[in-house]
Amino acid sequence: MRTLIDIFGQIFRTLWAHKLRSFLTMFGIAWGVGSLLLLAGVGEGFRSGNKREMEEFGKDIMFLFPGRAPVLEGSMRSARNYRLTYQDYLDIRSAPFVRNACPVLTRDDLRAVSEYASAAGQITGIEPQFSEIRFLPLKQGRWMNDLDGAQKRNVIVLGDEMHRNLFTGRPALGAVIVLNGIRFEVIGTLKRVGRGDNNSTNARGYIPYQVMADYFPIKGEQQKGAISFINFQPRMRAEHAEAFMEVRKVVARNHGFDYRDDNAFEGWDTIKQSEMVGGIFDAMSVFLGGVGVVTLALGAIGVVNIMLVSVTERTREIGLRKALGATNRSILFQFFLEGILLTVGSGLIGMTLSAGVMAALGTIQGPGGFDPPKLVPKTAAVAIACLAVAGVGAGLYPARQAAMLQPVEALRQE
Repeated sequence: MRTLIDIFGQIFRTLWAHKLRSFLTMFGIAWGVGSLLLLAGVGEGFRSGNKREMEEFGKDIMFLFPGRAPVLEGSMRSARNYRLTYQDYLDIRSAPFVRNACPVLTRDDLRAVSEYASAAGQITGIEPQFSEIRFLPLKQGRWMNDLDGAQKRNVIVLGDEMHRNLFTGRPALGAVIVLNGIRFEVIGTLKRVGRGDNNSTNARGYIPYQVMADYFPIKGEQQKGAISFINFQPRMRAEHAEAFMEVRKVVARNHGFDYRDDNAFEGWDTIKQSEMVGGIFDAMSVFLGGVGVVTLALGAIGVVNIMLVSVTERTREIGLRKALGATNRSILFQFFLEGILLTVGSGLIGMTLSAGVMAALGTIQGPGGFDPPKLVPKTAAVAIACLAVAGVGAGLYPARQAAMLQPVEALRQE
């Protein structure tokens, strides 16, 4: 135990005697490790923020919008606009690979008036299963049911922003609002979704699709049963491409064009988007990991150089200690331990500083789609493993060089 304390004392005295050299060596490794963890943390913040936003939007959602189909096959110069219809939705709902679907009919030009205030917002006609597809957490009351649509009840569920604009802190359940002169009873309100004011879900009111189609159909559309778009979900997440292809076949058959014409369809596959974003973040993680490993390797090379210089400077000391009975093993152990301390100690300092920076940034509210940086356990584990390997490499070779010195030859060195 006493010998170990003496060795540590000798190591710290040596490092203190060359303060600037030791500091610069440790700073390089600490900077590399800290930068690696901080960059990985920023990437993880983007990943988790994107995932959170998608989860607040809904689960495994796919959109199909109205499009343009060619009158003559393969010629978009003769393209015609087509509207999706309620019949398209009924056919899509029973298509292979489709688990759930809902028609959506929206109007932005309706005026909502309560006893206390008026507000402009988007009124959306949907069926009850819409809440199974989109993320719509209830705050008060209830969501719509099948009877609301079948009996064409004039009921409405308010988004958080529309609720606040119309009732300004007053109770809304059971109250009546007027949409373009037609009375609707408020049966539920929704919790706020997303951060800031960039989520249009909060500014919407939801009424039964059948009521919306009767009172507020799409303006200027001659096609009976025209709807704004269709939300649907694949039977399984892995089958999203197959589900979209089946939906294309249904719409192309109903509207008389070739389903293989990509230009004829307007859609949004959130599953495909999330997979693409995930692939980008995975590639970023691999890149940052490679940069970190290279940084640590360069830092380890710097430690090797410093330790070799230290061996050269202390040649006479080593010769004297060996002449007084120090074994090769004790010399090897001291220099090896010094290299490990330089590498691992500076790496742990870098990890601590980066964790502190990320903790400080965690108190700041980031923009939508971005969470504060987070310490990634996997990256930290890789950094620790690389530090251990770098420390062994940085300490072993110079330590062996010191241990192999012959006492007589060492004492002759000036």
